Amino acid sequence: MLSIYLGASLRSVVDDGALGDMQPLMPKALLFAFVMVSVMTAVGLYKANLREGMVGMLLRIGISILLGVGLMSLIFYVFPSLFLGRGAFGLSFAVALTGIILARITFFKIVDQDALQRRILVLGSGKRAGQISQQLRRKVDRRGFAIMGYVHIAGEHSAIDAQHVLHLDVPLLEFCDQHQIDEIVVAVEDRRKGFPVHELLDCKMSGIEVVDMLTFFERQSGKIRLDLLHPSWLIFSDGFLTNSFRELNKRFFDITASVLILVLTWPIMILAAIAILMESRGCGPVFYRQVRVGQNWELIEVLKFRSMCVDAEKGGPQWAGKNDSRITRVGAFIRKTRIDELPQLLGVLKGDMSFVGPRPERPVFVEQLSQSIPYYAERHRVKPGITGWAQIRYAYGSSEEDAIEKLQYDLYYVKNHSLFLDLMILFQTVEVILWGRGAR
Repeated sequence: MLSIYLGASLRSVVDDGALGDMQPLMPKALLFAFVMVSVMTAVGLYKANLREGMVGMLLRIGISILLGVGLMSLIFYVFPSLFLGRGAFGLSFAVALTGIILARITFFKIVDQDALQRRILVLGSGKRAGQISQQLRRKVDRRGFAIMGYVHIAGEHSAIDAQHVLHLDVPLLEFCDQHQIDEIVVAVEDRRKGFPVHELLDCKMSGIEVVDMLTFFERQSGKIRLDLLHPSWLIFSDGFLTNSFRELNKRFFDITASVLILVLTWPIMILAAIAILMESRGCGPVFYRQVRVGQNWELIEVLKFRSMCVDAEKGGPQWAGKNDSRITRVGAFIRKTRIDELPQLLGVLKGDMSFVGPRPERPVFVEQLSQSIPYYAERHRVKPGITGWAQIRYAYGSSEEDAIEKLQYDLYYVKNHSLFLDLMILFQTVEVILWGRGAR
């Protein structure tokens, strides 16, 4: 927002009186801020686990600036009253680019300072505790918190490097006070032996947060670990809430997003249909319909652009593999760019699907996976979506192992779905398309 004011002020220095011609600036500053933050979210600049270095970050910033210029130019063309003037417009973007780069360099210099770290103590040093050091071993995975050590429990075989294992000779609360511990993560192998219930209660009542491993991993990784999951956690944990107001909000979001995207992409859909007809010389259908499993296990029909040859499943249903020979040349492009998914917007408007939700699977695969993967059926508690948390966090699934990994993200979404999360997923889907991740 400041960059609009600074850009306009710099322009007025060159052309006296120009500032008055650009008033009022507040609506333009708000619009510019909204567009730029949305575009930066879409190219992945607000991902918590962004692992790229300075060059990768600068590349994403450059792409976001180019997209921002394009979007703002389109808005100025449609709404001329919002136009700022080319000189002020260019100066504002220059100021914004400088500010964004300086802010991010400053952030990365101070974010890992001890004063900004959440100090965590892990209770346990066995195999469970070892999963924390293995799964969150990268520096970027531990951004925002620091593990101060792993407390050894009597009778537990340590799976942690000895230098990180703590043998306490003082009460747990006293140790936490001495080392300013903010949170205790319980990772004990067997809670029936040597579990310090009263000491943990003492810490909890003294203001130190106490969480189990599953809750800790949910917060840090954005998924619910199946290997740690048990029914009682699902019953007593927060989340999995639904009510009429939330459903009304989600329906309004679905309709708004679908109509907006249909309006923006109908020329692309027409071109895709023509390309499919030309490649098949008019001998194959443009669309294909397929039965999938929807909310509460009801069967729904999805509509997509045909991206495979007509007899692709003459040998029976199968997952799409890498470099699948059944995919046509046009099909490869529309799958990579997700254009093949656009007709599903009609299913969203109809109410069979949501814009954001777990990917709808075919009944034959749902039946197989439900028998071999615990809690797989729970992903159908909400409407399936065109895009979703699992789709932006994990690559294309084509095996049972992939289905297990994606289910952990789907369960996280079922537990925590909200309008804000849906908006974040919508923006980050743009990044997936721009970078071509996870498509086959």
